[in-house]
Amino acid sequence: MGRLLVDARPRGRPHVLVFACALGLVGVLALALGPGQAFAAKHRTAKHRTVHHKIRRFGELDCNGFSPRQHAVKRTIPCADIRGKRGTNNFIWNSRFHDNGHYIGHDEPDMTFLSSAPGSGNDVSWTETLPRDPAASPTVAHPGSDVNHWFELSIAPWFSMAQCDPKSYPLTPCDPRSDRNAANGGFPGGGGAFQELQFYPPGFAPVWTDGISCDNTHWCVAMTIDSLECTLNFAHCNNDCIEPVNFAFIQTNGDPTGPPSSQLANDATFRPNAQTLLLNPGDRVSVHMFDAPVPGAPGQMAFKAVVNDLTTGQSGFMQASARNGFQNTSIGNCSGTPFNFQPEFNTAKRQNFTPWAALQTNISTQYEIGHFEPCTKVTDTALFQYNPTTTPDKIWIRCHGPYEDSTQADGGDNAEANDAPCFPAGYTHGGTTPPDSMTGCLVEFGGVDSDFDGNSYWADWPTGTTPTATLPSTFVQRPPRTLGRTYGQFFIQTDAALSEPTCTGTSGCEVPPPNAPGKFYPYFSRTQSSEGCVIEFGNVTGPGVLTYGQDAQYGTNQIATLGYPEIIGPTRPNNCAT
Repeated sequence: MGRLLVDARPRGRPHVLVFACALGLVGVLALALGPGQAFAAKHRTAKHRTVHHKIRRFGELDCNGFSPRQHAVKRTIPCADIRGKRGTNNFIWNSRFHDNGHYIGHDEPDMTFLSSAPGSGNDVSWTETLPRDPAASPTVAHPGSDVNHWFELSIAPWFSMAQCDPKSYPLTPCDPRSDRNAANGGFPGGGGAFQELQFYPPGFAPVWTDGISCDNTHWCVAMTIDSLECTLNFAHCNNDCIEPVNFAFIQTNGDPTGPPSSQLANDATFRPNAQTLLLNPGDRVSVHMFDAPVPGAPGQMAFKAVVNDLTTGQSGFMQASARNGFQNTSIGNCSGTPFNFQPEFNTAKRQNFTPWAALQTNISTQYEIGHFEPCTKVTDTALFQYNPTTTPDKIWIRCHGPYEDSTQADGGDNAEANDAPCFPAGYTHGGTTPPDSMTGCLVEFGGVDSDFDGNSYWADWPTGTTPTATLPSTFVQRPPRTLGRTYGQFFIQTDAALSEPTCTGTSGCEVPPPNAPGKFYPYFSRTQSSEGCVIEFGNVTGPGVLTYGQDAQYGTNQIATLGYPEIIGPTRPNNCAT
């Protein structure tokens, strides 16, 4: 129950967002849903209908926050982007997936690693140095030459791994750690979920249910696992719980801060506590993601992520087990069942990926971009109710300033439905948080940065490993390893085209986005450092730096083979293997 409504009064008068907590659809655009259809020949025919079930008023049954029957506790989780299916009747525009009438795609430049070695699809280790921000506070005066911090550029860099979930699209059995789960012939692939180990930058730390950062000085990390409650070819989706998410911070004691499941998530789930692992900018960090025995449950296994701060000696972990409160979701009525998520594939071969996700990936490093817009002022207040027992948080929904003025995509107004949630510099949310370090908006409640005028699309990205007066340093990542081996190949891709108004499916689908006023798109680079061969991201060039052609590294639109516009570069040898 619960629904975000936008007052459609003319520009210039106050806009108020409210949440209606009545049963059923409340002012939503109803989608025509087709009936369930037969699975592949090797699977029995199954039909699915939505069965009304008691749903809690608050939770995370829809990562995107558009469930007509439930109010999302947190509306700013970077969700897994969903691909479309051309010609199906639940998409307003061919190939763009819509959640209850709302386009929910976003921008995810990604480097995916490939290997045919046993275990490469379910056991991966990364080592990276976290970036540092400029000493000066962010500025909002001159797009392209302002002081920028990482929370403005990417709200959640992440590492990924596909997970088994037989109750997720396409609702077929899934054998953990097996390449039999890959789509093949008439088999659409095993039921899959998508795990992201998300790193949250410091600096924009309002109430975490509608913010980015754990605090204003540290990085923190969370495990998210998204499923999709749709039948094969998206013929039918349960609108009450289209993209349920399990969420848990990486903790020094391994205990979730609150219930991680979609059904039971509450305010505590999304609030860091004294055991949440906090990492300093500039710290060197190792990450290990793998299938591990479940303590106290003989014979059971579940996906586990371990994060070690090699600089401070601190460490934390989280396991996606039923004992920790993780659940998968029924498409019939959105109910949850305690579940041990486990890695889906044995190897990291090209065909092994989550079948419903826009990115064609299993093992990857990625940067969630296009989620922040800096402002000189924000207007039009609203209330965000994230917990039935607490006072609603005051938010703003309109951004004003040179970034918004840099494009006239909507006759002088911004192209998004609204920019919420927005906060002014110094705001403390009733004295409950450190002051926000700048005035800005997350552009989450009203859609995506569809006019591409935020920081992510200006040349304000890191140019090296040391912060400058205006630019932060880059992430420095060692190439991943699996069970002591390297990954032999990689490719670079982005789903940006799905969000581009210029993209017809076959033309106008490119990076930088054709209507982006900054005319810039960040890219991956490779160079040698004291640690050996490393990967960097942003705007890093210079002697000894391999940029793979900068924007050309993303390749070409693959709609002819995939059925939706995904920009994918060539498969390359991983010479960065030492």
